Amino acid sequence: MPPGHASVFDFLSASPSARTHGVLDLGFGRFAALWRNDSDHVTYAGAHGHTFSLYLKGGHGTRRVDGRAVAGWPGAFCVMPHCHRSEWTITAPFSFVHLYLPADELRRTFAETFERDARMLDVADVTFAEAPRLAATLLRIAASVEEGDPLAAEAAMVEMVTQFLVDPRWGGVRRRTLTGGLAPHLGRRIADYVEGHLHRTIRLADLATIAGLSPFHLQRAFRASRGVSPQVFVAHRRIERAKALLRGREPVAAIALACGFSSQSHLTHAFRMATGLTPAAYRTRT
Repeated sequence: MPPGHASVFDFLSASPSARTHGVLDLGFGRFAALWRNDSDHVTYAGAHGHTFSLYLKGGHGTRRVDGRAVAGWPGAFCVMPHCHRSEWTITAPFSFVHLYLPADELRRTFAETFERDARMLDVADVTFAEAPRLAATLLRIAASVEEGDPLAAEAAMVEMVTQFLVDPRWGGVRRRTLTGGLAPHLGRRIADYVEGHLHRTIRLADLATIAGLSPFHLQRAFRASRGVSPQVFVAHRRIERAKALLRGREPVAAIALACGFSSQSHLTHAFRMATGLTPAAYRTRT
């Protein structure tokens, strides 16, 4: 991890008291972890990425000392947003689950789900809230980490993030004047082109021509409005198309070509990186 880019996971991993007892990779930089901690003092100094937390057991001895001196409890929900800073003291053992999402991934999800400019996303700093529906999905993620089931964890993650984004208590849409970025109609035009050409090589220059921009300006404008680069957006769409086709009976090699991968092994590598499963394993679980 480059200096100045440490995540909450990195800060906890550096603690002499915190112990992880399960980590599950969910692809594209997203992952979940189960933790235990006791008798510790933890400072998150500009932690990168968004962290969603649920206390599983204990928590009465955990306090955020740079805010209200309120203790946690089993079922307490917390959000530590991107570039978060906080200080915590732990005087009794407790266990918790964390879901880690890169900032660009949450922006991408927000932009795709709500057809909004990614820069309008607002994520609140939340300490010790009651959020039963979000807690239920995080409990499912915790169980999936225990069982080593990335498919179930991903389904719970998608549900949790959607619930989180639609609830104004946790932030949602930031009212702000936007300059630059990608015009909505150009974003839709590019998305439609990508969906119709996933079986082919998609070049940045092709997308730039569709938008009437230079490749440099498209790259910058697309990332601002969609949260991720055009290349990452295309990678996500290829994986989603592969998931849909794997629910049928088409051979994996044919699916690879239909989704723009050069070979079955290329699809297998990309699919495993994105989901934690091979295409064959994904097919047997759906």
